[in-house]
Amino acid sequence: MGRGWQAPEGNLAASCLIRPRPGEGPPEQLGFVAALAVQDVVHALAPAARLELKWPNDVMLDGAKLSGILLEREGDVLVLGVGVNLAEAPPVPGRRTAALAEAGVAIAPEAFAEQLAAAFEARRGQWQSGGFPAIAADWLARAHRTGTRLVVAGQGLSGRFAGLGPDGALLLDGDNGVRHVVRAGDVWPAV
Repeated sequence: MGRGWQAPEGNLAASCLIRPRPGEGPPEQLGFVAALAVQDVVHALAPAARLELKWPNDVMLDGAKLSGILLEREGDVLVLGVGVNLAEAPPVPGRRTAALAEAGVAIAPEAFAEQLAAAFEARRGQWQSGGFPAIAADWLARAHRTGTRLVVAGQGLSGRFAGLGPDGALLLDGDNGVRHVVRAGDVWPAV
């Protein structure tokens, strides 16, 4: 979408290589796994913070973007990129951003990365043992409520959030009674 990553000093910008393991589901589901892991770490550090997951894998703090995740395939490995605004929330035109420091938490990127690696491995284990339904259930419990009005930017789609498909696709009940299945897009609450 032509957006650049900004990484002010004190924020986390990390990438890791992931080799898919036998028996794991489709690799695109790892974005949901990673979003839950980020949310787990942030919740442990700031239990009173108002956190919410935004489809497919952003972590929001008080309705503003705290973390973004990018998953790409490079041959037989996946590259998982994670950005978390720890110290500073860089300005993004047309978007609200937040930093963990705003919730009263000061943590070095290295320390956050260590906690994130452990949380990711735990969530990956959950995904391996329980499949995507286990991850989807936890993701849905932390996301916007079913029935929330959403807009898919640039696609002319809007409607009410109807959950996740079995592959992680966003299900959106349009005002015309048609259920839309969204597999890619920039999704925001309707204003």
